[in-house]
Amino acid sequence: MLKRILIIACGAACGILLATAVTRMRPAWSLWPNRDLERNSAYFRSVLDLVGKNYVEEKDAGYDRLTHAALEGMLHSLDPHSEFMKADAYRELSEEMNGKFGGIGITVERRNGKVLVIAPIADSPADRAGVQRGDEIVKVEGQSLEKLSMDKIIERLRGKPGTKVGVMFYRPSKLKIIELTLTREAIKVESVRDAHVLTDGIGYIQLTQFSERTGAEFKAALKRLQAAGMKALVLDLRNNPGGLLDAAVDVAEPFFKPGELIVYTQGRTADSREDLRAGSSASGLNLPVAVLINAGTASAAEVVAGALKDTSRAVVVGETSFGKGSVQSVFRLKNGEALRLTTARYYTPSGVSIHEKGIEPQVPVAVSLEDEARLRLQHLRTDLTDPKEFASRFEFEPIEDRPLQAAIDVLKGVDLLAARSRPAPAKAAGP
Repeated sequence: MLKRILIIACGAACGILLATAVTRMRPAWSLWPNRDLERNSAYFRSVLDLVGKNYVEEKDAGYDRLTHAALEGMLHSLDPHSEFMKADAYRELSEEMNGKFGGIGITVERRNGKVLVIAPIADSPADRAGVQRGDEIVKVEGQSLEKLSMDKIIERLRGKPGTKVGVMFYRPSKLKIIELTLTREAIKVESVRDAHVLTDGIGYIQLTQFSERTGAEFKAALKRLQAAGMKALVLDLRNNPGGLLDAAVDVAEPFFKPGELIVYTQGRTADSREDLRAGSSASGLNLPVAVLINAGTASAAEVVAGALKDTSRAVVVGETSFGKGSVQSVFRLKNGEALRLTTARYYTPSGVSIHEKGIEPQVPVAVSLEDEARLRLQHLRTDLTDPKEFASRFEFEPIEDRPLQAAIDVLKGVDLLAARSRPAPAKAAGP
C-alpha cells in the first residue's frame, strides 16, 4: 500500500512539474492560441507607457485618453461600420434604435474617405432644408471631418432640441457647396410614414426605417389595408436607411410560411451561420407585391427587398439599392461604453450577398435627385391636395411619381394575367 501511495505521489509531482515547465515555455510555442494577443498587448502597453511618460503635453497624454484614441483608430481601420462608442454615443445609438433621438435627421456613412448622406429622415430638419442622398458632409461647425471618427461626426451633428448647427455639404450632381444652419429637433421616427389604398384595390405602405417598433407598426398597417379591401401592395422602401435586422424579418414574415428562410447571416467561421426564418405567426400572405427602392435603400431595407425578390414574392421597381450587406453586433463594455463591430454578412435565401452590390430592380426607373426631392416633399405634404396651393407654397408644380406609377402598372398587369388564367364560368344549361 505504501508503495502505491509513493507511486501516485511521484506521478502527481511529475504532473505538476510538467505543467509548470509547459507554462514557462509557452511564449516559445506556437500552439498556444493567445500567444499573439499577449505579445501585442505587451507591446501596446510599452508604447502607451512610453507616450504617457514622455509626451511634451502632459494633459494630452493621459492613459485614458490615449487608450480611447487607440480604440477609435483600431475600429476605424476595419470598415466604415465598426466603431468604438463612448457612453454618450452608445446612449444615442440606443435611443435611435428605440425610434427617438435629437439631431438634424440624416443617416450618414463613410465611403472612400467621404462622409455621405445615405438618406434624410422624413420630415426632419435636414429633409425640410432640402438635403439629398449622395450629399457629402464637408464641415460641421466650420471643422473639417477628415480626421474625425464617425463617432465624433455624429456627436457634432446631434444635440439638444432647439440648438443650431452649421453644416457644409458638397452636392456632386451640381458641383456646388451648400451651407445650411439647421435647428436640431427631437427626432421621433415613425416607421410607417404613410399607409392607404391607392386605386383599384392597390395598397401603399411607406417605411422610413427599421426600429424596434417597425414590425408591429407594419403588421397593423397591413391589417388596416386588408380590411379596406386591398388586393395588391406597393411597399415603398425608397430612402430607407435600414436599422435592425430582426425588424426586417418581422416585416417580411407575413409574406412567408412558418419556418421558411427569410435571410441568413454568415460570419468568419463555417459554424457561424445563423438562419432567420418566419415564425409560427407567419401567414404566407398570397398578395401581389411591388417593392420600390433607390440608392438610399440600405441595410435592413435591402434584406426585405432581397428576400421578397429572391423568393419571387415581389417585383422590385426603381434604382439599384445602396449595398450595405453587413451585420453589426454591439458589445457592451464597462463605464457605459460599447463596441459596434461587423461580425457577419447577410445573404438572401438563395445565397446572394448584396454587400457593395445592392439589389438590382427588375423594373428600372431612374429619377433625378431634384425630382426625388420634390417627390419626397409631395409625400410629406399630402394635406395639400390643391395643386395650385401646393405650387404657391413650394414654387413648383406637383410632378408624377414615375416609380410609383410603374409599380402600380406592374401590379395591374399581374392582376390582368391572373384574370386571364382563371377558367371562364360555366354557362347555365338551357331548358
